[in-house]
Amino acid sequence: MDRLVLLNALATRLLFVLHSLVGVWRVTEVKKDPRYWLLALLNLLLVLETGLTLKFKRGRGYKWFSPAIFLYLVSIVPSLWLLEMHHETQYCSSHSEGMSQNTSSKENVNQTLISGEQAEGTEDLIKTAKVFVSNLSTVCEKVWTLGLHQTFLLMLIIGRWLLPIGGGITRDQLSQLLLMFVGTAADILEFTSETLEEQSVRNSPALVYAILVIWTWSMLQFPLDLAVQHVVCPLSVAMKGFLSLFFCQYSADLWNIGISIFIQDGPFLVVRLVLMTYFRVINQMLVFFAAKNFLVVVLQLYRLVVLGMDVRAALRSPPGSLKAKHHCPCEPVVGGLSPGDTESDSKGSMDVPLQALPVTREDSPLTP
Repeated sequence: MDRLVLLNALATRLLFVLHSLVGVWRVTEVKKDPRYWLLALLNLLLVLETGLTLKFKRGRGYKWFSPAIFLYLVSIVPSLWLLEMHHETQYCSSHSEGMSQNTSSKENVNQTLISGEQAEGTEDLIKTAKVFVSNLSTVCEKVWTLGLHQTFLLMLIIGRWLLPIGGGITRDQLSQLLLMFVGTAADILEFTSETLEEQSVRNSPALVYAILVIWTWSMLQFPLDLAVQHVVCPLSVAMKGFLSLFFCQYSADLWNIGISIFIQDGPFLVVRLVLMTYFRVINQMLVFFAAKNFLVVVLQLYRLVVLGMDVRAALRSPPGSLKAKHHCPCEPVVGGLSPGDTESDSKGSMDVPLQALPVTREDSPLTP
């Protein structure tokens, strides 16, 4: 089992490094400057994290936070920024697409002739790899950038699935987290592809920077596991008042609401409203997703109010029903009863130890 955990930890981080190197390679191809290969040094942070995780955690993850996912974001996001800011990424002409298809077909013919004339071996494999790389280089830059965005989001989901589970999350919570990531990734991809494709947006570098900042900000939710962490609150927390019980009992729901309002749907709604009102960029899909973000924000606020009313009603109820409703474990006290519990409430419990019940000499059957 330990070998499987180590294999998953190493394989997942290797996939992250390889995908990051592909992004750096595209930047050097687009910018025509080999100095951009220095971006590959960002992967050293991920290599260092891998060594520390294998040594101190035996390949397993951490509680509430995934350093591997965060460092993968650090290594790949600068490359995507440079590709999006490049002027050739703004369009993909039909002429270049035709040239790409013609070049690809010619290279395929040449590859067939070469493979038929030469014997199988190392040289044939090298030439085949060169032809494959040259075919990839002829693909339109806009298609390359979109493909990197798509594979980037897929790598986040698959990588989080393959990474060994730490002590702070169960498999059931991991499945919930992955389902949340799928919907989040689809919304983020739609946000970038929909806004950055507009020509009026591309004509304003400041607006492109603002969209990329919001996109980067939304990616910070992927290393977090807080939205599925459930904390069991002791009864002493309920005695401290409304806020203590509210933040303790519904911590996972509050993280989910906060992420939606402040990291994803809220910022996305602001950007889309600015595009429609100030820059006069109006289309059917933009209006639809702006309405979707607005509904999500409103529903999250509504859920916040419902949770607050639930806690308020629980505090007004008797302490025994508060414990049963919120599943708060009672702190042990002398006599086996928790604060606020009555003797009648304890009759139905079969977990009270016999030594917890006070026995006097007059009532004891063993006294002479």
